[in-house]
Amino acid sequence: MPSDIIILGISILIAIGILLHHPSKTLGLPSLLIFMGVGLAFGNGEFGFVYDDLQLTSVIGTLALNTIVFVGGLNTPMKHIKFSWKEGGMLSTAGVILTTIIFGFILNALLDFNLITCMLFAAVVSSTDAAAVFSILESKKLKLKHGTGTILEFESATNDPVALLMVVMLTDFIINSANGAPTVLSVLSSLGQQIGVGAVVGLIMGKLAVWALNNIKLPEFGLIPVFILASFAITVSSTEILGGNELIAVYIAGVIIGNYLKKGAEVSKHFFNGISWLAQSLMFIILGLQIFPQQLMPVFMASLLPAILLIIVARPLAVQLCYLPFKQANWRKRLFVSMIGLKGATPIVFALIPAAAGVEGSREMIHMVFFIVLFSVIIQGSAIEPLANKLGLKLQPKKPDL
Repeated sequence: MPSDIIILGISILIAIGILLHHPSKTLGLPSLLIFMGVGLAFGNGEFGFVYDDLQLTSVIGTLALNTIVFVGGLNTPMKHIKFSWKEGGMLSTAGVILTTIIFGFILNALLDFNLITCMLFAAVVSSTDAAAVFSILESKKLKLKHGTGTILEFESATNDPVALLMVVMLTDFIINSANGAPTVLSVLSSLGQQIGVGAVVGLIMGKLAVWALNNIKLPEFGLIPVFILASFAITVSSTEILGGNELIAVYIAGVIIGNYLKKGAEVSKHFFNGISWLAQSLMFIILGLQIFPQQLMPVFMASLLPAILLIIVARPLAVQLCYLPFKQANWRKRLFVSMIGLKGATPIVFALIPAAAGVEGSREMIHMVFFIVLFSVIIQGSAIEPLANKLGLKLQPKKPDL
């Protein structure tokens, strides 16, 4: 099929998804369901077009995810980071690891996969999704006591790097298992390199971009977001070349630029919010095109019990363990955070990594992850407001002075 026809088709699908966004907000549904639904409806042969390219889908998904995390950094106030970095940081690191371990053993007891493959599966679905959390909190206009919403947002914006590291390392281990298991030292070394290089590159690029924009007068105000876009691309490319984690790098660079840019900050945020929407739209559409409805139904029942156990066992237990050092934390907040671990498109993007690498059973894994995400959005998404009310965490809007 000619490339211009493909571009035309994708553009039409994105336009349809955007037009359907307002009804999705009214219903309190994350936009990912709308865009993926459009992809599912139009790309599986019903209209003479079939899309099936795991490598391309993985590349597009990764680039879109980098963009979304970068924009999340741009929009994260430093005061939120200072408030929530301890609890949110524990959830986004130890929480991801504990969820992976607990859910990995649960999957091993339920499925025919071996333990390492189950750990890979668990790592794929271990992180929460920033786009889903922001979307539902915004659509319901939900403000929560004790900074609960801020902690959930910080966790969801920062836990993808750890999950990605685990997915990549477990995929490499399975692919290279014939060469022997990696040592603890090599795993820690790889982890340290990914985090360290990503953090350093993000810090340097963020500070360089801020210094340049605050000290050099550009002839056109509209060039500021273009310069930031170029800085983002340099950050991604240089981090990949140096062997660091791109998500860590772009998030740190985004936070620095978003908080310390003196000129053109609001214009740049509006510009990048639009870019983020484009990235999300394209990613969700492509993911919808890549998933074939006729291959989903055979794994529907097999996905139901794991999804429920992830929601009511693995996630809550991991969160409660993470909160052990925070003995003063409100128990209602702990319970709410443990029960609300919304999944989104990120796990599906992560599931493409072992699939593109040819890991056995990875195609089936993609379809099961799709249902786990779907169950999470429907069950946990609809439970946010009732649970907040039940636990007394919902902040009531202030009455206007008469």
